[in-house]
Amino acid sequence: MSATATATAQAQTSLSEKQSRILEYLRENADTQTYFKSRLIGDALDMSAKEVGTNMPAIENGDFEVDVEKWGYSSSTTWKVTS
Repeated sequence: MSATATATAQAQTSLSEKQSRILEYLRENADTQTYFKSRLIGDALDMSAKEVGTNMPAIENGDFEVDVEKWGYSSSTTWKVTS
């Protein structure tokens, strides 16, 4: 396993179950979509928008293969996600 893969695996183990689910959702959809609303992520993962918003900073501040940036707020926080 490469050093990058090892670091990513270690960072993922420090995520909660909800954070891991959100990260996996973003990874699966980042190639076809750039902007994600907390409300819509929550709908897809059976979470509230508040749960998504509370857990996103761990992903935003972590070192994963997706970059997450809080982008805007209108009816739900919007996140810009790039791979």
